[in-house]
Amino acid sequence: MPRRTTTMLASTVLLIALLCAGVFIKTPYSEMSPGPTVNTLGEHDGEPVLQISGRKTYPTTGHLNMTTVRVTSADYRMNLVEAVYGWLAHDNIVVPHDTLYPDGKTEEQSNQENAEEFSQSQESAKVAALRELDIPVRSWVIVSSVVKGSPAQGRLHAGDVIRSVDGRPVEEPSDVAELVTRHEPGEKVVFTVVPAKDAAAAEKAGKEPTRTEDVTVTTRKSEDGGRAVVGIEAGTDHTFPFSIDIKLADVGGPSAGLMFALGIVDKLTPENITGGRFVAGTGTIDEDGKVGPIGGVEMKTVGAREQGAEYFLTPKDNCESAAEDVPDGLTLVEVDTIDDAMSSLADIRAGRTDRLPTCAKG
Repeated sequence: MPRRTTTMLASTVLLIALLCAGVFIKTPYSEMSPGPTVNTLGEHDGEPVLQISGRKTYPTTGHLNMTTVRVTSADYRMNLVEAVYGWLAHDNIVVPHDTLYPDGKTEEQSNQENAEEFSQSQESAKVAALRELDIPVRSWVIVSSVVKGSPAQGRLHAGDVIRSVDGRPVEEPSDVAELVTRHEPGEKVVFTVVPAKDAAAAEKAGKEPTRTEDVTVTTRKSEDGGRAVVGIEAGTDHTFPFSIDIKLADVGGPSAGLMFALGIVDKLTPENITGGRFVAGTGTIDEDGKVGPIGGVEMKTVGAREQGAEYFLTPKDNCESAAEDVPDGLTLVEVDTIDDAMSSLADIRAGRTDRLPTCAKG
């Protein structure tokens, strides 16, 4: 057999062997890619994403699209060939598996956490939107959870409204921990609460709950030190002056908060705040309208542009990384608060795009 033929045959066999090895060699990496986008002003699976009743709403045009990222599952391990392809692909990102699923978190645990964050982001978006429109929202401190086996179990319940601790009124969830930790472990704390059932009935009737009861709980020492604790987590609940429902399944995490808030504002505002333009974006939002950073922004800009977005509302802390590779035809607009977003949308619909605070590379 001629030497050239032998060499080519050996090289082919070696290449096939390497490819086979690459398929079977598992790597500690996962992949992120652009996910679907959904217009918060439109419909998803045949029903409006934002459903408002009990308050006048207005027709909307244009888009305010929330964006998502697809990730490989927790139990999936990319092989070497897939990892190399992902590194070379323009629209995908290969990241360490532990970045997406830290501390051995299962996919079920991750999905549960994402669902909880998504629910909380909806609540924050509603509050931020109504406050932007100067519509009053009633808020109070509640027992959000009770630790199993703790002193509070069976005495306090999730949904109880906390009026005061030891006779001192509470205004914020942090007030509860501050007042409890004034005690030594083994001392008694008196919670004045509206029981969860009474609070829920009053909310359904659109009334302020009035009946309270005192509940005494004996503190114990915390596991991480000598602090006094009772085993509850305090949170905030709200009563809205009308019904706002966000209908969007199979989406998790907190990153759609900004776009939900803007969609609510648009539906409650006579003027179309997009001016009919295609705007997408991302970002968490708190009840005061502060916009926070998210993960996978590079994938979200790609997904938004593929759907036709012209402008992308980008959290301030994500701007530098997002600006490293901007899809052609997409303008990245820096936002730090819902007020920033509203101001930029006013410039977009007025054609004052030269005034937009665009993202820049570092």
